[in-house]
Amino acid sequence: MSENVSRRKMLSLLGLGATLGFTLSGVLEPEAEAQEAAPATPNPTAPATGSAAPAQATGTRGRNRRTSRRATRHQRRAARHGHPAAPATAAPAAPAQ
Repeated sequence: MSENVSRRKMLSLLGLGATLGFTLSGVLEPEAEAQEAAPATPNPTAPATGSAAPAQATGTRGRNRRTSRRATRHQRRAARHGHPAAPATAAPAAPAQ
């Protein structure tokens, strides 16, 4: 087999190999990642998270402003197109990060 392999073929083979490698690494080890994500014992040196939980529940100032602008924009658009305007509280919330 003394057939020459072009750069284009080599690049496609490299891409297929990388795709296969990433796919198999995710399929073969999902249990190890799940165990790493939730440690059995809490870290004693980690900072307390009690003060961060209420801030995430209410959102940040920027997120609140963006949600308000979005709700107002939806109301203006609905009024312009003749649809009943939805109340500002019914605007879809941004996904939590």
